Amino acid sequence: MTLIRRHKIAAIPADGIGPEVIDAGLEVLQALSARASDIAFDVTAFDWGTDYYKRHGEMMPKDGLHQLKPFDAIFFGAVGAPDVPDQITLWGLRLAICQGFDQYANVRPTRILPGISSPLRGQEPGDLDWVIVRENSEGEYAGQGGRTHRGMPEEVATEVAIFTRVGITRIIRYAFRVAQSRPRKLLTVVTKSNAQKHGMVLWDEIAAEVAQEFPNVTWDKMLVDAMTARMTLQPESLDTIVATNLHADILSDLAAALAGSLGVAPTANIDPERRFPSMFEPIHGSAFDIAGKGIANPVATFLTACQMLDHLGEGDAAARLMKAVEEVCAAGVMTPDVGGTATTREVTDAVIGAIRGSNL
Repeated sequence: MTLIRRHKIAAIPADGIGPEVIDAGLEVLQALSARASDIAFDVTAFDWGTDYYKRHGEMMPKDGLHQLKPFDAIFFGAVGAPDVPDQITLWGLRLAICQGFDQYANVRPTRILPGISSPLRGQEPGDLDWVIVRENSEGEYAGQGGRTHRGMPEEVATEVAIFTRVGITRIIRYAFRVAQSRPRKLLTVVTKSNAQKHGMVLWDEIAAEVAQEFPNVTWDKMLVDAMTARMTLQPESLDTIVATNLHADILSDLAAALAGSLGVAPTANIDPERRFPSMFEPIHGSAFDIAGKGIANPVATFLTACQMLDHLGEGDAAARLMKAVEEVCAAGVMTPDVGGTATTREVTDAVIGAIRGSNL
């Protein structure tokens, strides 16, 4: 009798193209389950997001975190809408989950897929293969600050970046472990300590301290502005990258563009200690300009599912899905954002077909 490993997945499609790509991702997960026969996904969908906010005045229920806590993972679509302020949608749902579950490691792998052209001259699949580790709980997005004298000439707004020894140490250590697990064992620590003389200097000092724990990892340090030039001019010099909440947010979008499109960029919000469920989401956002047109690129969601499968201990299923995505992209079945003509449905069907025919 085959023992089936069951994983409880909370699906939050949310806004814009989120429902389209999450539906595609769930179909692919079911295809993997049917192919493997020893894994199963028990999916519960939550209708939280902007439409929920318009009905209830909140992005998710007050006990939302309590509802999510029993799940093994959260599969998240996208949040944001043109008619609701971003600070409401983001802080009311995505960041509420990330901070509430202390998902302090945001992990964004970037690589050029077969069949997809990079805007970088002469770069081919395999030439650009990075993992960006983003501090995900404090820094410039800590949510500390405020506004006074609203509407007056002397109005003041403060946005306080918070850097703690605990927060810096755990993300730097996590990044060194990621680098240690990769063939090149190379880590670049991004900083801005020449201009930010308190928090970023502490960041640098702790990076040097933690590095002593990893003598087999080669590491260097790079100012964030110079890092943008290095990413575009010397991409082969990079492998694993760690940066603050703001810096990594910006650099990871640049990385996705250099790989061909935001539509192929996955991300994971990880609680490395596994006290709470981790959350997995494509990087591209809600993209209301193409919502409902059937042309949203589901590849980022499929690669996000690979991250989720790895986190759940299903490495074989993750490898099978990655191989299927590579085969489909190499065959030219791609959406318009990466130069193709296929629809979301056609790409999804092609990946499902590749999963069914895989020899992995």
